[in-house]
Amino acid sequence: MDTFTLAATSFIISLSLLLTGKNDELQEAFAGLCAAVFVSQIGVFFQNIFAPGFWLNIEHAGILAIPPLALWFFRQLTRNKSFLSRRGVIFSTVISVLGLISLFTPISRWAYFHLTVIAYTCIAILFCYIDLLSHVKKLPPSTEKKRLSYLVFACLIAVVISSVDLFSYMGFNLPKITGLILSALLYLILLIIAYPQLNELHDFFARALIIFISTLTGTIIFYFVALFFSDSVPSFTSILMTSFLIVISLTPAKMILKNLFSFFYPDSKDVFTSLYEFDEKLEREKTLMLAEMAPVFAHEIRNPLGSIKGAAQYLKSEASTEEQQKLFDVIIEEVNRLNAVVSQFLDYARPYKLKLKSQNINIIVQKAISVIAANRLAENITIVRELGEDIPEVEIDEHQIIQVILNIALNAIESMPQGGRLTFRTSKIETITGEAVSITIRDTGSGISQKEIKNIFKPFFTTKERGAGLGLAICQRIIKEHGGNIAVKSIPSKGSVFFVRLNKAV
Repeated sequence: MDTFTLAATSFIISLSLLLTGKNDELQEAFAGLCAAVFVSQIGVFFQNIFAPGFWLNIEHAGILAIPPLALWFFRQLTRNKSFLSRRGVIFSTVISVLGLISLFTPISRWAYFHLTVIAYTCIAILFCYIDLLSHVKKLPPSTEKKRLSYLVFACLIAVVISSVDLFSYMGFNLPKITGLILSALLYLILLIIAYPQLNELHDFFARALIIFISTLTGTIIFYFVALFFSDSVPSFTSILMTSFLIVISLTPAKMILKNLFSFFYPDSKDVFTSLYEFDEKLEREKTLMLAEMAPVFAHEIRNPLGSIKGAAQYLKSEASTEEQQKLFDVIIEEVNRLNAVVSQFLDYARPYKLKLKSQNINIIVQKAISVIAANRLAENITIVRELGEDIPEVEIDEHQIIQVILNIALNAIESMPQGGRLTFRTSKIETITGEAVSITIRDTGSGISQKEIKNIFKPFFTTKERGAGLGLAICQRIIKEHGGNIAVKSIPSKGSVFFVRLNKAV
């Protein structure tokens, strides 16, 4: 089962990389290496079932293919900046080809032929590891160095753990785990090369945790089903490995079926979209449609608004009575309000490229407070600052975050028409993904009812008579684009508290 797990894992990884259709030499090199591992392990697996002679040659063919493919892969992984030269890859290829030819000669029956092939492959892999270690040491502090360092340690740990199998050759009755460990290592390498956005150790652990939980869930289900319907239950290890293979094979299987269905049923594009993903898909489509529609919508409204405002201003200057002038003032004021609504709509709908910069959030909050303090609406408001010390810097777009703070603060001020207290607090917090910064904005206003609080971040929802209902929706979008989170708690007639969380700058 250990051998079969490694064979299946390497096959699935190779197939999934090839099905993505990316012209990426690094992924192609890794796909080839996994394919060679698959061939060698299939040879080992079928030797115990069929005539060993033929399948021993298949095993040797796979093992001989590993050295040149490993050298090629590690050259791509180090961006051809290592001591592994193209000549080394060619030299290894020639040796492997000569080894493949020798499979059809009496040399293959030599007693030490198998050990020689294994030793040759181990030496090539050792060279690759030394090359990777040397390359990582030369790299300046960077995301790439961090990711490759994870691989260096993972390879070392895999070798140490796999050495446990040596005890099984000494007569100890222990299950072999090398195949399982190498399967995990191959999957880690897949994450490193296929998902460059994962740059922290906890990102890899999160991916691995999802696979582990899915595998464990499948194992428990299979085990109890087998226990209920069958007298003989397979071993827990066998079920665990089977579940692991099913979990990691779902994606390539889905890709194959999707390609087949796309060929025979080109109109059935959503057949593989899960019911849980439909809402997200519809939301993305609505957002794209809104982004395309917003500029046209704004243009068609602003043009007549401009004409109305110009005509009202001209007629006001020609008005003969004070009552007529007041009516024209109302028209001009309402035109300005509608124009502001259109501007808010554009801010919400159109895509915005963040200009991120690592900054101290306390400085940003202080700037926002200075703007708020200068507003005449804040005359009866007591502003309290509770800014924490040793706050880690966050990677943010300054103007966007100030807009968020201003929107929340002005809403809070409007909820305190008779005056009150507006408190700004910052602090460092610990989350599952690491350190983060919390911004808390508390007011002592009228509060928000439980019925309304569920909808306050929805576009165009408002409790104000003259509000557009886009302010908090814009705030939520900005914070989400920063990878953060925004939430609110409120007690009617007591006040509200808005919580904004932003991740620490990397």
